[in-house]
Amino acid sequence: MSDLIRWGILGAARIARDWVCPGIHASARGRIAGIASRDPARAAAMAAPYHDVRIFDSYQALLDAPGIDAVYIPLPNHLHVEWTERCLRAGKHVLCEKPIALKAGEIDRLIAARDETGCMAAEAFMVTHHPQWHRVRTLLAEGAIGRLCHVQGSFTYNNPDPGNIRNRPETGGGALYDIGVYPCVTTRFVTGQEPLSVTARIMRENGVDTTSRVWAEFDGFALEFYVSMRMGLRQSMLFHGTEGWLELAAPFNPPAYGDQLLSLRRADGTVIRERFGRVDQYRLQADAFHATILDGAPYDCPLEFSRGNQVMIDMIHAAG
Repeated sequence: MSDLIRWGILGAARIARDWVCPGIHASARGRIAGIASRDPARAAAMAAPYHDVRIFDSYQALLDAPGIDAVYIPLPNHLHVEWTERCLRAGKHVLCEKPIALKAGEIDRLIAARDETGCMAAEAFMVTHHPQWHRVRTLLAEGAIGRLCHVQGSFTYNNPDPGNIRNRPETGGGALYDIGVYPCVTTRFVTGQEPLSVTARIMRENGVDTTSRVWAEFDGFALEFYVSMRMGLRQSMLFHGTEGWLELAAPFNPPAYGDQLLSLRRADGTVIRERFGRVDQYRLQADAFHATILDGAPYDCPLEFSRGNQVMIDMIHAAG
């Protein structure tokens, strides 16, 4: 393999067009080499900003192509496990949009396929590559706010469209799979802990969870959060300790939800604010993926970590 990863994209979803593909293109070691879509015109429009991009009329045709090293999957949720495994069996590294599976046990199948093929596979939790979350993890470990006692979070948007895949149970829709994963994954990432128990109140419409209020007990602290597809735009994460607190202004999707800003209140009452500038967490995700493939560098979000997050989402569904 050369020192450049050639990427194929399965589908022409908005997240691929607006965020992930530009991030790959901005990375020094990756380029967009192919796009597969049932709508060739849409694929061609998505390929326009890049050079020498092949358009495939089927997903399998892209997997069969020799000029593709890695595949990004932004397909509807219910197709993630199948196509992640197909990519691995075709000898392609694969980055799959979250949730990579709808049940934790399904990820075991992907871990086995990854180990058998020797290819890289990961879930696209871009937040684990953003420096603001690495900073939170360091500050908590250093005791900057004393002993962590409580975490509060929220993530909401309003999408009542019944035709949207997020509102359709047959495509793995629901707020928990779409955005509930973020308070869970970030809390687990910065603390290194797994939930001991969960209680939840879940509101559903037409078989899909639209709003959830969750309380999760960890060792020594609790996580309380709500997520909704029926409320105005908001996201927040606050870590409250015995001697102060940490808060992120836009924890998951900066700058769309606000500034990339971390506020730290210390025991003496002083508030320190750290800004992260124009960080592209999708480029950082691509950089990390390339470094793992090409250099053997450790990856912040391996499938085992993703499995732990899906265990937590399964617990929430069961509790609600």
